[in-house]
Amino acid sequence: MVKSINAKPATYVGRFAPSPSGPLHLGSLVTALGSFLRARTQSGKWLVRIDDIDPPREVAGASEQILGSLETHGLLWDGEVLFQSQRTEAYEAAITELQQAGLTYACECTRKQIKTQGPYYTGKCRHKNLAESGCALRFVNDNGTTSLKDLHLGEIQAEPLATREDFIIRRKDGLFAYHLAAVVDDIFQQITEVVRGADLLQPTLCQLALYKAMNTYPPAFIHLPVISTAKGVKLSKQNHASSIDLQRPQENLLCALRLLGLSPPRALQEEPVKDILDWSISNWRLEDIPRKTEIILA
Repeated sequence: MVKSINAKPATYVGRFAPSPSGPLHLGSLVTALGSFLRARTQSGKWLVRIDDIDPPREVAGASEQILGSLETHGLLWDGEVLFQSQRTEAYEAAITELQQAGLTYACECTRKQIKTQGPYYTGKCRHKNLAESGCALRFVNDNGTTSLKDLHLGEIQAEPLATREDFIIRRKDGLFAYHLAAVVDDIFQQITEVVRGADLLQPTLCQLALYKAMNTYPPAFIHLPVISTAKGVKLSKQNHASSIDLQRPQENLLCALRLLGLSPPRALQEEPVKDILDWSISNWRLEDIPRKTEIILA
């Protein structure tokens, strides 16, 4: 691993990183808008990354649909879009470094086997010295943390067994895991703050262990409320959430703003998207966002 901790970038850099498993829905628009407004109010950069590292879950044309939806809503990003599918060499290099540091091992356990042992992986294969072929690759998570200081939600405490689990960084099928790809790319893009949904609180705590292993400062984190249709049932592509109507971008933005705690004047619904966003940037305050992990739609 690198010998000294990388310095924090001086300029604010945020990002929105959707997976192309379907078009944007209201929940993902809320996350994108919150991330965008936070970056613009910090006079920083806002990047877009497409997390296309899981082909079996991807929908053909979804990347283009997502980017088109962002443009329709005036959420214009800085620089070029980064596609994770083009970052194979970077992920392999990170795995090689972790291997050289003795922080990986091969695991042959199936999901069914793990489930019979309890809710979390117990490290059964850690000392078996298995060959990597046909196995998943796990991270030796001896430095996992159970707490996170979220800039909005405050101090977050998590289940120790969950955040100290030896998690997978490369799957049995050879695909790179979300934890690894997200951390490697956030380091590469010099992300200073991640604004995303509260459903990713536990993954954030796992990813902090990877930042530590890579001797790199982690970004700051803001976790926005997840938009749900019922308690524990978030709007998601897996739950067949309806895509946002691209013919009504003003209405979509105003709805998302209200969910983020803003009170836009009714007259804004007749204004162009740019004017709505200009008003939003002028009136955005982190403390106005509901301090909760879930908002249930009425």
